[in-house]
Amino acid sequence: MKKDSVKQIIILVISLALIFAGYNYTSGGSSVFKGNSAGDTVKARVIRITDEKKTNITGEAEYTEIFFTAQVLSGDMRGKTVDVIQERDSTYAFSPRKVEQNDKILIEGTKDGGGNTVYYFGDYYRVAPLITLGLIFCALVIIFSKAQGFKTVVSLGVTCLAVFCVLIPAVLSDKNIYIWSILICVFITAVTLSLVSGFNKKTVCALSGCMSGVACAGLITVCMDKFLSMTGLLEEESIYLYRLYPDNPIDMKAILFAMIIVGALGAVMDVAMSISSSLWELKQKSPSISHGELMRSGFRIGGDMMGTMANTLVLAYIGSNLTCVLLLISYNANIQQVVNREIIVFEILQALAGSLGMLLTLPLTSFICAMIYYGKDKVNSHATDKNEPPASQGEE
Repeated sequence: MKKDSVKQIIILVISLALIFAGYNYTSGGSSVFKGNSAGDTVKARVIRITDEKKTNITGEAEYTEIFFTAQVLSGDMRGKTVDVIQERDSTYAFSPRKVEQNDKILIEGTKDGGGNTVYYFGDYYRVAPLITLGLIFCALVIIFSKAQGFKTVVSLGVTCLAVFCVLIPAVLSDKNIYIWSILICVFITAVTLSLVSGFNKKTVCALSGCMSGVACAGLITVCMDKFLSMTGLLEEESIYLYRLYPDNPIDMKAILFAMIIVGALGAVMDVAMSISSSLWELKQKSPSISHGELMRSGFRIGGDMMGTMANTLVLAYIGSNLTCVLLLISYNANIQQVVNREIIVFEILQALAGSLGMLLTLPLTSFICAMIYYGKDKVNSHATDKNEPPASQGEE
């Protein structure tokens, strides 16, 4: 067990080193997340409301200025108090609520005509509650799953680092999005399975099956693009991203490809690992099971899993864009026109490509397991393979 822990620590160190190297390469050595806004944005806490002015623009619209004092909680001015203005316009559909004492907010500093800094309300500070909820999630995972839960949390952290510190800088620095999204999927799968399950035959089979399924999803996406005539400009954010670099715009079709394979990766990895682990245990419990019967068992296990896993993908994609679907249907009674909208087409493509990739993962993983679990030993592989855990120990 100690040897396995050392191996996993080495894998983690190598993974972090690769992420660091990937970040330096894709970002060109400069920070991608430093921000480049014209003003200074800092966190602050509202101390007191000092004044409020209302102006009637028309008979119904109303413009309100709220003046308050706030204590700066970050940056070079940490601890100092500043005067801040919150502007509220009733014509805006999403005007933020009026600030109250002790609210934690973000304020933006801009220079006026005289060179003085004027601070305005930017938004409410929402990061702290999210961090708290994330810590609660990590703590519960570790409490319920002990060492395995700790490995899960670590692998999740590595996954987030790989996406935010390598894939996103690669997209913004005009790297080949197709290649980098595939590399990130391979990296995340290899690291996650190695940390959670250890480096053994189960991991090799799950990794091979997962990559096969993701490759199928990616291939389906590329092929369907020829028939669907996708532009990649799904919503307002896509248009802003496309116009971010006018001289060398980002390939929005490649963004769609990355969204589909990265979105399907989690479910495909889950299916591949479940099949691989189930067939490994079956092989250990019944060493005399035939090659073909082991493969057919994988098909039957996968068939039971597919019903719920397909629903998981489809419901996740529908739920994430439910407001868009409702809006399109409300403003357009013609269902054919609604379904033909590119954003709806993409959601359907994402759900179907991910589900098909997951479906194909089942027989592919079963076939790979039947090949690797037997090898030269047709009867009792665990009796001769010292690197594999016995049936009573489960996963490493």
